[in-house]
Amino acid sequence: MFACVQLPVIIAEKSEPWLHQATQHRQQEEGAALLLINRTVSINIDKSLDSQSVCFGSLMSSSSFSHCSSVSMRLVLVGMTGAGKSSSGNTILGRKAFRVIKSPSSVTKECSKETESVAGRDITVVDTPGMFDTDISEEELLTQKISKCINMTAPGPHAIVLVIKLDAFTEEERLSVEKIRAIFGEEADKHTIILFTHGDELTSSIEEFMEANEALQEILSRCGGRHHVFNNKDMEDRNQVVEFLQKVDAVVAANGGEHYTSDSYQDVELMLKTRPEELKKLYEKKLQDIQRELEARFAEEMKKLQERIETLTASEQEKEEKIKELEQLNKCKMTEYKRYYETKLREARQEEERTCTHPNIIKKIFQKILKIKS
Repeated sequence: MFACVQLPVIIAEKSEPWLHQATQHRQQEEGAALLLINRTVSINIDKSLDSQSVCFGSLMSSSSFSHCSSVSMRLVLVGMTGAGKSSSGNTILGRKAFRVIKSPSSVTKECSKETESVAGRDITVVDTPGMFDTDISEEELLTQKISKCINMTAPGPHAIVLVIKLDAFTEEERLSVEKIRAIFGEEADKHTIILFTHGDELTSSIEEFMEANEALQEILSRCGGRHHVFNNKDMEDRNQVVEFLQKVDAVVAANGGEHYTSDSYQDVELMLKTRPEELKKLYEKKLQDIQRELEARFAEEMKKLQERIETLTASEQEKEEKIKELEQLNKCKMTEYKRYYETKLREARQEEERTCTHPNIIKKIFQKILKIKS
């Protein structure tokens, strides 16, 4: 916007009165003209900005962004050790949520879950360890890993993100993918998207890379050809994240807007809900008992205070202040008890996710895994 220009006053010291009046009149006219120009320019600029704002708003509301809503999303990252699961989780969330260091063995020892607001909605990412890099005979360890993975993604992930490094796709990786598939079931293919990492190292097109390996083509075919490429070295590139989430939205839309579920997930969700509901009843009873106890104690303390006040020569205002202090203290105690038990209730599900195992469910999964030729 242009600033108003103050015109110089050029008047001779000994000029005639009529000349002085004429000069003032001319300055007023020029000032009014400049003010009109400023207003016109301001209006045009505002209109231009409004027009740009409308265009931007139209773009954001177009079909390409139709799935970017306030609905939350759950993603589970699976794949071999070193594929870049943790780095991809960090890229999606836009922060260092998961530990990442260069190591030949799995840095992620157990499943972990983080949530962040991304592109206007809550995105929950579950990072998983390389579940099948260890010997399948380590049944107890694997049971804990699989149980926790299912617990943390219950009632089911919106997308299973199969993370594969842009490198030679080995037989070991193919078997790992088959075993991961055994955990979630064949129906999970409809909810799976392949995420290729180390996009900065890609020397050819992604299509050429995929066509070079028949085993990889078969896996892609089962997943409906859905794929995306990440450069995890450039977390600031939010375009790659928004485009990835658009593809995940398309997966969800293709499945009727629903997250993935199975008999295993439904059983687990029921188990995870049962314990918090039991705790809720327990905590509600405890709060009622505490409230009755506090009310009885308050009545007793109030009685003592009234007796003590009568012996004092304090003013009515001072007496009222002492009573208010006691009331406030009692209210503060009850508020803290409520906060404490509400927090315990919120943490109940998290505790179940960490510790609850499902031997019957895992047994079925093991039977499927053992059928896969290694």
